[in-house]
Amino acid sequence: MTTDDTPSGAAPITDDRVGPPSFGTERETLRAFLDFHRRTLAMKCQGLTDEELRRASSPPSTLTLLGLVRHLAEVERTWFRRVFEDHDAPMVWSDKPADFQAAYDASRSSRAEAFAAWEAEVEQSRRIEAAADSLDAAGYQPRWEEEVSLRMVMVHVLLEYGRHNGHADFLREGIDGVVGA
Repeated sequence: MTTDDTPSGAAPITDDRVGPPSFGTERETLRAFLDFHRRTLAMKCQGLTDEELRRASSPPSTLTLLGLVRHLAEVERTWFRRVFEDHDAPMVWSDKPADFQAAYDASRSSRAEAFAAWEAEVEQSRRIEAAADSLDAAGYQPRWEEEVSLRMVMVHVLLEYGRHNGHADFLREGIDGVVGA
């Protein structure tokens, strides 16, 4: 579906997201909401050039849509791969975990590079989640130095996407006036 309220001159946005189920298991619901928010981030970036994706629309903030994509690649790696598979896996963009500024510095990558990294991390996260026996599967969060459940990780990452998709709304509106969804 294409949104009908695209401002004149703005790239049309195709909304191909699948809404979360009204009923389902806890895991199905968490998985669906997480995938919905992942698709929302991609949708917010649709039709924009590399230059537009690097545009900070709310100075003095340096936050950009491309920076959000880069940051969420690191979020996926930090909370799935590093917790459940390889505690020492290097970060995607930064030298150390939680170095948000390094991830937000989108001047060092293109749309293709940022999205390839993000999509690869999303696929790794999906694989890790699908392989877990239950939402109670335990992983170790090295930064916190404690065990955490898959349930906690999925909720945490879902909240990260929800917060940053709100930022993406403002950033996209500042670029070409596209709002909503």
